[in-house]
Amino acid sequence: MEAPDKTEVSRWVAPTFIVCSVVLIPWIVYLGFSLPSRQVSRHYDLAWVGFDVLELIALAATGYLALRRSRYLALASASAATLLVIDAWFDVVTSPRHELLGAVVLAVLIELPLAGVCAWLSYHTEHLADRRVHVVPARLDRS
Repeated sequence: MEAPDKTEVSRWVAPTFIVCSVVLIPWIVYLGFSLPSRQVSRHYDLAWVGFDVLELIALAATGYLALRRSRYLALASASAATLLVIDAWFDVVTSPRHELLGAVVLAVLIELPLAGVCAWLSYHTEHLADRRVHVVPARLDRS
């Protein structure tokens, strides 16, 4: 049985996000039929560099918060996992044929496994933080 939640935010969060996800379905179908299969972008390089800077920040924050044993590790590692999966996806689907194998290898050997580790960290942060709390009093009792 779930504990009663007295926060007002929980009343609107679930329905709002469910509606947003349902509204996204026709938008995805529309984009699938209307977007061109090829597009030249004026700032393609800037888009990728900016994305990689965000990825760097998320990975650095994950490392820093892991060192600090912070409960915020869950947020940073979930963000890093998301960015890594997106990076792998777009690397593979936007690669020219002669670079496709390299993009797939990078995705399979580095980006997706690292995303998996980040997702695991995000999922287990609460448990790891709780475990740390239980270990500390045991050490204090011995002294």
